[in-house]
Amino acid sequence: MTRVAVVEIQGCMASSAAITHDVMATANRISGTTKRALPFDVDTVRYGSRRNSETLRDAELIIVPGLGIASADELDGKLKSPACRHAAAMLAEAFQAGAALAASCASTFLLAEAGLLDGRRATTTWWLAPAFQRRYPEVELVTDQIVVADWPIATGGAAMAQMDLMLAVVSRFAGTSLAKACANYLLLDERRSQAPFMAVTYLAGQDPRMAKAESWVRDNIARDFCIDELAGAVALAPRTFARRLAATCGLTPIQFVQRIRVETARLLLETTRLPVDQIARKVGYAEPSTLRRLIRRDTRHPPGHFRPVA
Repeated sequence: MTRVAVVEIQGCMASSAAITHDVMATANRISGTTKRALPFDVDTVRYGSRRNSETLRDAELIIVPGLGIASADELDGKLKSPACRHAAAMLAEAFQAGAALAASCASTFLLAEAGLLDGRRATTTWWLAPAFQRRYPEVELVTDQIVVADWPIATGGAAMAQMDLMLAVVSRFAGTSLAKACANYLLLDERRSQAPFMAVTYLAGQDPRMAKAESWVRDNIARDFCIDELAGAVALAPRTFARRLAATCGLTPIQFVQRIRVETARLLLETTRLPVDQIARKVGYAEPSTLRRLIRRDTRHPPGHFRPVA
């Protein structure tokens, strides 16, 4: 039986914490019905405005649900709070003692603050990815994946990625078959990429030039254009544009344009009956096969998946 500590920091996302406990409980219940030993012994450790002297020293696995923040500024203040500083110190101590760690959404910043992700592959919520990259350059950030399991540390993406993270945890500590059984009982789909959920408009909106670039791409989406032309439209040299875009959106210029084209194509697939070849031309692709390939790459689904159900 794996000794698990669920670290709930004051103000943490209630649904993320609930998902954690529900998946652990489901794994134990399924194991109980098959007369197998229960895989998880779960305890909750809470850190708030009052200093909690409870340590994580006895835990073999520590799970940190999302912090429940809504902006980069709020995150910065949260990480400076006594609760987060104390939790980060306790996590570092437990990790040095051999505990495995799992965190999703903004809680991944807590692991990075403690230096536990340096030199490791990790993911975080897509809308904070640029801030994460700037703040922790020593971490190999994989922005498009929902879960990155670089054990003994696993990280998850945006808030509801806690479901995917917990399935990865169950798979690691109790076996793949039990993880699949939990997914079936809880009706959880296997998801691997955050790419379909990334909102370019939100990311670009953090920089007026990048917001202007996004608008320009949408206005010129049906025609072929080069990146130099796009950079010129926002009065930036191509290299400067690429640097600003990477800092703001975590994307290369080509990825930026492709993301907008695919996002627009998906909207047309969901709201119209236009054939794929016509949609491809509307978003700037002469060959429908190019659009099909990009949609499948970003979403793991063919274009037909996004058609409205009659």
